Amino acid sequence: MIKNDLFLKALKGETVERPPVWMMRQAGRYLPDFMKLKEKYDFFTRCRTPELATEITVMPIHQVGTDAAILFSDILVVPQAMGVEIEMKPGVGPWLPNPVRTPVQVNDIVVPDVYEELGYVYEAIKMTKQALNDEVPLIGFAGSPWTILCYLVQGQGSKNFDKAKEFCFKRPMAAHILLQKITDTTIAYLKGKVEAGVDAVQLFDSWGGMLSPVDYQEFSWKYMQQIIDALKDDIPVIAFGKGCWFALKEMSESGASALGVDWTCSARNARYLSGGNITLQGNFDPSRLFSPPREIKQMVHQMINEFGKDKYIVNLGHGILPNIPVENAKAFVDAVKEYQG
Repeated sequence: MIKNDLFLKALKGETVERPPVWMMRQAGRYLPDFMKLKEKYDFFTRCRTPELATEITVMPIHQVGTDAAILFSDILVVPQAMGVEIEMKPGVGPWLPNPVRTPVQVNDIVVPDVYEELGYVYEAIKMTKQALNDEVPLIGFAGSPWTILCYLVQGQGSKNFDKAKEFCFKRPMAAHILLQKITDTTIAYLKGKVEAGVDAVQLFDSWGGMLSPVDYQEFSWKYMQQIIDALKDDIPVIAFGKGCWFALKEMSESGASALGVDWTCSARNARYLSGGNITLQGNFDPSRLFSPPREIKQMVHQMINEFGKDKYIVNLGHGILPNIPVENAKAFVDAVKEYQG
């Protein structure tokens, strides 16, 4: 049994003394010990070396005190396993020498044997579970098929993913073939994570908000729904769509255990749009962690009051930024632990 099971209780909608707290991207770039490893090993080496991934995953549990760990990895290990070359360029982020722009390229993309291509992730999960010693639950994750497609077609990060959208609207058949391949791979990948021992999984639809509500249903949500359907009976699934407040109703009916909310949607609207019965997660603006710790604590208490302490997981509205002082991240977590509703 997991000693601190607040996070799992919140996912089940059970009554808790206080909500659980963790932070997206908590295993990484704002921690000085992480930066030391970053100087020694390149990004994908850290992802592919189970010992390093374990060390990084466990760091915030000991240093910041969150109620759940999230495996150190990246959403782009999935397309890499599908035979797509992806580099992590300093100052640029993800970089694809050969973006996917034609139906022929789509046909060349494989649905891999995940155990063969992504075995290092499963090793990291087993090793991390051992290191955590049942202190807190472990979250596994994957990117949504749409978000993965954005990188594959655009070739790098973007403010508007115009090339990805152009590809979908000009070549919808090829786009849907690609999205289905990513979906099939992701389902197999996440099922492998469940077998390896994660306690919950989160789907990150980081670029869902780039699409209109109608296009979101066609090019993102129906693939997210397939993944949720394949996993919901085996494990709690958190669906997080950045900028996707307009889809909260459909998301709440999906069978997901919780929905992530970003900072542009108020607690009141999120509760209203999602029907008021599902666990919500979020939605502190990551940039607000630059505020003085005293202010952070006040804002966190206010946020919990607005969402309510039950059916709620305290988190940021997106990933923690690299230059956040560790003491401010700790103030965020401590505020939740000190909360008395």
